Amino acid sequence: MKVLIINKFLYPNGGSETYIFELGKCLARRGDEVQYFGMEHAGRLVGNAVGAYTSDMDFHGGSKLSKLTYPVRTIYSAEAREKLRLVLDDFRPDVCHLNNFNYQLTPSVILEIVRWREETGRPCRIVYTAHDYQLVCPNHMLYNPGAGTVCERCLTGRFGGCVKGRCIHGSAARSLVGAAEAAYWRGRGVYRHLDAVVCCSRFLKTKLDQNPVFADRTVAMHNFVTAPQTPPTAEKGDYVLYFGRFSAEKGIRTLLAACRALPDIPFVFAGTGPLEGELAGLPNVQNVGFQSGAALTALIAGARLSVYPSEWYENCPLSVMESQLLGTPVLGADIGGIPELIDTGSRPTGALFPPGDADALTLSLRTLWDDPARTGAMARICAERRFDTADEYVEKLMKIYTGEE
Repeated sequence: MKVLIINKFLYPNGGSETYIFELGKCLARRGDEVQYFGMEHAGRLVGNAVGAYTSDMDFHGGSKLSKLTYPVRTIYSAEAREKLRLVLDDFRPDVCHLNNFNYQLTPSVILEIVRWREETGRPCRIVYTAHDYQLVCPNHMLYNPGAGTVCERCLTGRFGGCVKGRCIHGSAARSLVGAAEAAYWRGRGVYRHLDAVVCCSRFLKTKLDQNPVFADRTVAMHNFVTAPQTPPTAEKGDYVLYFGRFSAEKGIRTLLAACRALPDIPFVFAGTGPLEGELAGLPNVQNVGFQSGAALTALIAGARLSVYPSEWYENCPLSVMESQLLGTPVLGADIGGIPELIDTGSRPTGALFPPGDADALTLSLRTLWDDPARTGAMARICAERRFDTADEYVEKLMKIYTGEE
């Protein structure tokens, strides 16, 4: 099978890129042919046989002229269609697997795939993996950053709320462009051409299913993990771990309020972000900065408990999955797809608390910290926890590629 993976970034930039690189490796191991289409960049790691990519769009730099044209180019890209057509004519894929494409590539690429398969008679499937809510929300989070609350106004298909709330980077201009982009493509009905939409949580699927365009083509599949499926034999340390971004939507301020109320419990924070300065001055909080690889693995495996206090509609956070796979139970916010990953039944791998509720978080942390026998039992259950490996995930994905599911 020939699979063309389409993603605006073809270099390590975030979770979507981690996903496409591992997906491509697994497909290649199966004997499938894989090529990639996206933006050109000095750090590009993958590509296509004809060397066709769109020019790099840097919203934080570039010339004054390029910045003036960005509002139009983020809605529709003739360049993306032209360059993609070169790849389609040469590679002749059986599947085009779309990932993160809005703003830099634009949904224009979908129109070109449809045009190409109509002109060639090639039965090419168009599959999209939804890593977030971009198809139904211009700021892709169903979250109003100004108000600090989840927001579902755009699920109605009207996007004026995005402008009113300045939902994109707090900017009225950027929010207007984002709303215009969403309205334009809704009007053109471009997403009806998607044959299947892979949702990384059941929660995400329920939100997309509220739009009749997606309701009959969504499939829920939790992400795969590349962390060890057997936890290391690590001694548990006396600390609670948070690792991830230090930002408001991640619930950092709620967690810090709990830290202040629990001065006898040591907390380790690993990450970086705009609220990093708010960690300073708390004697029971140690900020070790951004960690990765073996150092991060050791931190996770050594924690008595990890906490994931997010306040937006998280989908399938790898932090929650990796914690359990490394033998560490998780205290998570009961929001979005987080509850799908934490078993709170007869064989618990953690616990849940109401998002944004500092008192409830404080109580949950106190209860778990004061009961090491309970958290120890959870850790042993976590040691038996399994999620799909990348290869297992691809086996399921092949049914979507072939139209069996």
